[in-house]
Amino acid sequence: MNILVIGGGAAGLMAAGTAAENGARVTLLETNEKVGRKLFITGKGRCNVCNNCDIQTVLQNVPVNPRFLYSALGGFSPEDAMAFFTSHGVPLKTERGNRVFPVSDKAADIIDALFTWIKRVGVIIKHTAAERLVIEGVRLAGVQAGGALYPADRVIVATGGVSYPQTGSTGDGYRFAKQAGHTVVPPNPSLVPLVTPGGCEELMGLSLRNVQVTVFEDSRRIWSEFGEMLFTHFGISGPLGLSASSYIGKALEQQPLKGYLNLKPALTEEQLDARILREFEENRNKQFRNVINSLFPAKLLPVMLSLGGIDPYKQVNAVSKAERQHFEELITHFPFTVTGTRGFREAIITQGGVSVKEIRPGTMEAKKKEGLYFVGEVLDLDALTGGFNLQIAWASAHAAAEEIRAKEEQE
Repeated sequence: MNILVIGGGAAGLMAAGTAAENGARVTLLETNEKVGRKLFITGKGRCNVCNNCDIQTVLQNVPVNPRFLYSALGGFSPEDAMAFFTSHGVPLKTERGNRVFPVSDKAADIIDALFTWIKRVGVIIKHTAAERLVIEGVRLAGVQAGGALYPADRVIVATGGVSYPQTGSTGDGYRFAKQAGHTVVPPNPSLVPLVTPGGCEELMGLSLRNVQVTVFEDSRRIWSEFGEMLFTHFGISGPLGLSASSYIGKALEQQPLKGYLNLKPALTEEQLDARILREFEENRNKQFRNVINSLFPAKLLPVMLSLGGIDPYKQVNAVSKAERQHFEELITHFPFTVTGTRGFREAIITQGGVSVKEIRPGTMEAKKKEGLYFVGEVLDLDALTGGFNLQIAWASAHAAAEEIRAKEEQE
């Protein structure tokens, strides 16, 4: 069995290695000088390999087409991913949020383990760009790359999406899918910082924990979550900013979206009012600006005073109930407007891709062209941060390689 794998990222390496280990002759086509280039920058250079959780938790962290992955995850779960890397000489550790990293905190160890493995099982690597699929009638005959024909019985497309194009992600897989008659869902940047013009410059670098961000499309709430966020010179980033982008991208294409930040989500309105009243009572002869400084980080205080509608020099015993309630409304509904994202250059993952309606779940084989498989980010699948996107890569690649072995045994 002669197999071609297009793309030497996470999914491509796993597919190539598994297929070769199963006895196939495997050639891997990769445009970059080195394989696994995007893996080098995942998890801020530490490589968040997967999430130490059950399959159901993985699916809960996949906003788009989660049910499609059920069979593939059953064949290669997070537990299997951890066992794989441990058995290939990479000790792992589990951190906050059940995120799994190499003990060394070096993504290079993951890449080295994969590279050593595929070389040991006989994968041939060709550093050349795949140009098009070679289709003879209804049969997939191979791939043209670098002006040469690479014959193949099976082709696995693992080209990734279009996020981080500097790592070689150019969307070539979408072109191959269309050539084979498949539908491509228009790609959008996902897990990407949000652009919120006006006001954020003063807050640049401020990180907030235990807050809640909510985004609306007109009057309809489309996303809300608790967690951590970071103000930047262009808007909002951090875990909450990135997660929001996975849910609001399509709505954002139509119009700017209104958002609110709750700075004290653990308190009810009554509890917050009681807290403010207690501060006022204990400091009744002090100026407003000197009383509320215990409620907020120093960088946030000037903005709250500016938007709060209360004279900073006013004594708190002179603050009216209406003024106090207006300020409390600001604490729970700090306003911002999302006008866009930072685009594919800063997106961790691509939302959209080859439509999974035309891919066989569990095997990743194209329904419209026998012998053609799509794995990893090239598919219309994306997950939240925490190692879930790499889990999709490992599981889908493993499923394709195992299906090819099963078909060969049947033949």
